[in-house]
Amino acid sequence: MTLEDRGQALADGGDRDRAHDEARRLRTLREYRILDTAPEPAFDRVTKLVADLFDAPIVLVSLIDDCRQWFKSAVGLDVPETPRDISFCQFVVDQGKPMVVTDATADPRFRDNPLVTGAPDIRFYAGVPLHAYNGVVLGTLCVIDRKPRPAPTLKEIERLEDFAAIIMAEADLRRTVIERDEAWHMLERAMDFSCIATWQFDPRTDALRWRGAVAELWGGDYETALSTGAGFFERLYTPDRDAVGVTLGDAVESGTPYAAEYRIVHPEKGVRWMAARADWDVTSDNAVLTGISRDITEQKLRQENDAILMRELHHRMRNLFATVGAIISLTRHAATDVDDYVDRISNRLDALNRAQNVLLGANFMTGSMHALMREVEAAFPRIHWSGPDLELPENALVAMALLLNELATNAVKHGALSGKEGQVDIVWTQDSDGEDRRFRLTWTESGGDAAVAAPARTSFGTLLMERSVRNNLGGTIERWWEPGGLVCTITLPAKWREA
Repeated sequence: MTLEDRGQALADGGDRDRAHDEARRLRTLREYRILDTAPEPAFDRVTKLVADLFDAPIVLVSLIDDCRQWFKSAVGLDVPETPRDISFCQFVVDQGKPMVVTDATADPRFRDNPLVTGAPDIRFYAGVPLHAYNGVVLGTLCVIDRKPRPAPTLKEIERLEDFAAIIMAEADLRRTVIERDEAWHMLERAMDFSCIATWQFDPRTDALRWRGAVAELWGGDYETALSTGAGFFERLYTPDRDAVGVTLGDAVESGTPYAAEYRIVHPEKGVRWMAARADWDVTSDNAVLTGISRDITEQKLRQENDAILMRELHHRMRNLFATVGAIISLTRHAATDVDDYVDRISNRLDALNRAQNVLLGANFMTGSMHALMREVEAAFPRIHWSGPDLELPENALVAMALLLNELATNAVKHGALSGKEGQVDIVWTQDSDGEDRRFRLTWTESGGDAAVAAPARTSFGTLLMERSVRNNLGGTIERWWEPGGLVCTITLPAKWREA
């Protein structure tokens, strides 16, 4: 690399550093949120005091933006801003130190400047940096005269720097207040969105103060109705008042944290569940309980629903085990050997599994007739079906699954499904009105390879079907054998609603 190349590389690196520093400076200036704001007495008092102290016609608090200098406070100048590229203050910002020009017409940097050749006819300029909290220079406090002046003394420059520090202290205070207010507003909004109310209770005066989503949680009248501890207890659900009183009294008596769950009577929403927790804020002469409240009604309802579901699941499991036990016991008498016994048990447990799959796909309590038929069709592909989709309770769904399984198994072993061309058509209807409404299902086998006839004896499967229809579904079952195969009709009370 030649010396020229090295010099160019250093220059490029310097440009990148300056661009980075300027971007950081402008970001800091934006943090103060002071550009284009209205005049403020705190800044104007300083510029007037500096004008009097230095006997100067023009004093400015100048902030250097990317393409302009904007005046937060000005004495003796009516314009709010001037272009940055003709400003004197940009040199102070670039150098980061005070700058004095005793006669601008004699300074080659400024003698052709429009601010010198025209209004405001600058001749003398003395500016000191305005340092932000992180050290960057945001602008200047400057003294300007329309006639040349001797250079100020070191003590005068130091005094001007002191005034610049006062200005930045005010600007920092202003920035802090804005950030605090924004943070507080954000917190208030967050509490509104999260439905949290904050409160402070003074047990000595019974005073109660609220912030956050109080109207949502406690009612729109909270400012008057809940301004005291007594008002708070009035809003509690009567059966919960004593327990909350004991818990709060213990916290006040012992100075320990407070936590409680209770119900309130919301003026618009009725009874709602609340959870509250708090701890003590202690000062030299007082102690207040500071806490939060949130609505836990939905959580309580979920807990209640979970408890109901667990009881229902326990009940269903008992029923399922009872059904399995009955199948195992009764199948034992009908099986011819161990292999036949295992096959029959497995087949009937498959039917129970189909019912459970349907219940799992819903809400455990009811199941769809169409969903059950899809399960049956998957196990026995030559079964075709049609009918309205009905919502069956768990016991009816299990009974229907066992019934259809017995019919299908018999069709595979002895009926239409034992041949290659055989099929089963299942059609059902349900009366839509009338006092004696009925559900009717017809099972029709056809296309079997051999002629069929009524069995010589009643099998366990037949007994299981009749038991399911009569005892579990409260209906009747009829069977007869046509030349093409078995026809079975099932009639039940129509008490299932459409899914």
